[in-house]
Amino acid sequence: MSLPQKHQIRISAILDLYDWRIVSHVIGDSNNNTLVFKTFDAAVFANPDARPLFHSDRGFQYANRVFYAKLEQQGMTQSMSRVAKCIENGPMEGFWGIIKRERYYGH
Repeated sequence: MSLPQKHQIRISAILDLYDWRIVSHVIGDSNNNTLVFKTFDAAVFANPDARPLFHSDRGFQYANRVFYAKLEQQGMTQSMSRVAKCIENGPMEGFWGIIKRERYYGH
């Protein structure tokens, strides 16, 4: 008999590099397209006139045609670094490191 798995939550967030604030975040059960699309839609709803450069990693959620169409529809440009050259995603990775250290690990 196997032990029950812990329920894990997933958080998707969008960071504004201008003033280092989270412009939207969504909590879900799975790191899938729906979670990312909801986060993007919430950011657009909260900032309808914004036309930022959208930095992301090469995750499947950001590299598919539906997400690209959402960016185009809002007049945004996607910025994605080459494989193993994740300079543009560094600030978001730093944010997740802080969240894990302060909230998850409890330090």
